[in-house]
This record gives sequence, C-alpha cells and structure tokens, in this order.
Amino acid sequence: METTSRKDLTVKLTEANFDSLGSSDRPMFVDFWAVWCGPCKIMEPVVEKLAAKYGNRVLFGKVNVDEEMNLSSRYQVFSIPTFMIFRNGQPVDAVIGAVGEASLERLVKTALDGSAGAA
Repeated sequence: METTSRKDLTVKLTEANFDSLGSSDRPMFVDFWAVWCGPCKIMEPVVEKLAAKYGNRVLFGKVNVDEEMNLSSRYQVFSIPTFMIFRNGQPVDAVIGAVGEASLERLVKTALDGSAGAA
C-alpha cells in the first residue's frame, strides 16, 4: 500500500539512535509529535511530502514525545508539533505548530543553504 512506503521516508528517532543519526554531515529535520495530537496528524502528510522531496539531502526523523520524554525535555519541546533542524548534532532552527507546507519547506531550504555554505 502506498501509505506504508511513504512512512519509510522518515526514521523513528529514539534516545538510542538520536545522537548518532544527528551527527551526520547532512542536516536532520526532526518532527516532535504524539499520537493524540490533532495538529500533528494534520502535518504528517506535509512532513512525508517534504521527506520525499528532500530526503536525499536531509534526514527526516520523528520523535514521539510520549515515548521519548528525555529527548523532548532535552530540547525543551513544550508544544507539539515542533519541527527542528539539527546540524552537526545541534539544533539550529525550529518552527512550532501546524504551520503549513511553505513554512516547513523554508525551514528545510534554510538548513540546506546553511550546510552548503559550511561545505
């Protein structure tokens, strides 16, 4: 089914894999979300679409804040959805809320511009 293959575009991030995946050369886009969060569900297809478009240059991951409370606390995520860009393991930009595709795409493009400038 098409939806299952699209889900494979994002990586489930946990405390066990977050630091190793986040320290790669390419930027990491992180979606902090929860199953019960309505706005998170609204944004899910947007994140999947961006992952399909930019996944070859940006790692797209999702953190379930109910399962990974230490990660959400570590990055001071108090509202969801929260979308963060990480470069070299450090958060460099964030957007909070159901902001729409254009705002999230700007976040991704900024991360790519930044990584291109650093190379």
